[in-house]
Amino acid sequence: MDPEGSGGTNKGRVRAATGDVTKAAIVDAAMRLFREHGFEATTMRAIAAEAGVSLGNAYYYFASKEHLVQGFYGRIAVDQAVATLPELVGEPDLTKRMMIVIETWIDIMEPYRSFAGKFFKFAAEPNSPLSPFSADSAPARQAALGLWAYVINESNQKVPKALKDELPEVMWLAFLGVVLFWVHDTSDNNERTRLLATRLVPIVVRIIGMSRLPVMKATVADVVSLLSELRPDSPEP
Repeated sequence: MDPEGSGGTNKGRVRAATGDVTKAAIVDAAMRLFREHGFEATTMRAIAAEAGVSLGNAYYYFASKEHLVQGFYGRIAVDQAVATLPELVGEPDLTKRMMIVIETWIDIMEPYRSFAGKFFKFAAEPNSPLSPFSADSAPARQAALGLWAYVINESNQKVPKALKDELPEVMWLAFLGVVLFWVHDTSDNNERTRLLATRLVPIVVRIIGMSRLPVMKATVADVVSLLSELRPDSPEP
């Protein structure tokens, strides 16, 4: 084995690890400043200073504040998975599994509630990198889809084979509706959002159960076809 080549590989790993630490420090600094001063009043220069890096270094990792928020989305996705997976183990009921995911997300997002609406204001712009459907959001989106797939596949809920691969995306889209409601929820401890989830989730699970009925076969096929056609990489009709 070429020792020089091995050394090059090791150096690459060190650089990657250092980069991950720097990115995490920048995201942490941004979140602190967003909470203290708000999203719009916080500058990239202030974020760089708070993180202890140069402005150029901050821009090297994040092209803008909007792109920096993508790092925040990724952090939330990881925190949610870490918090939910132990609770999901050994719980077969799909209703309870879905509630664990939703309530954990609400709890994790509580510290950012005061300015989260600003994020979703930018996310509503079709060309914004904060859009949940943008290319920039792909890592966080795939993490969310993976979590929903685990929620479904490890439950005792019977799902038609034709729908099983599409269901994580359906669940994620439904969850985005809950997130939008949360953004506008001013109740203490997000009680109205929690009530929405408590009432909505059993309805969704009942619909999934009904999808196995022979009379629903055509409807399931239509849903699967529609999801396929609406994907950005689908050919134009």
